[in-house]
Amino acid sequence: MGSCGSCGNGGAGPFSEGRELVEFVYHAHGGAIKDQPIPGGGLETTCRGCGEAFTLKTFVGKCPKCGGVHAVSPPRSDSEGNIQFAGAGYRLPEDR
Repeated sequence: MGSCGSCGNGGAGPFSEGRELVEFVYHAHGGAIKDQPIPGGGLETTCRGCGEAFTLKTFVGKCPKCGGVHAVSPPRSDSEGNIQFAGAGYRLPEDR
């Protein structure tokens, strides 16, 4: 079995929350998932940081207004309610 974190090892996985989920999706499968488009054109949501409405189009994305980082895991990408926010001030590794 692969080591994606969802195989019962107690680590982060696709059902994690907050920053833990964002980091899990960002790194999952060597980073191959983070930039893939969410089926159906994305999920309409509201930034958990500033309240701006936007569409999360990939599994990891940023609010266009404040840059707040949000993510949803592929098995949970059927609902806006499953989107997680990394927290105020969090930056993706490529933005550091």
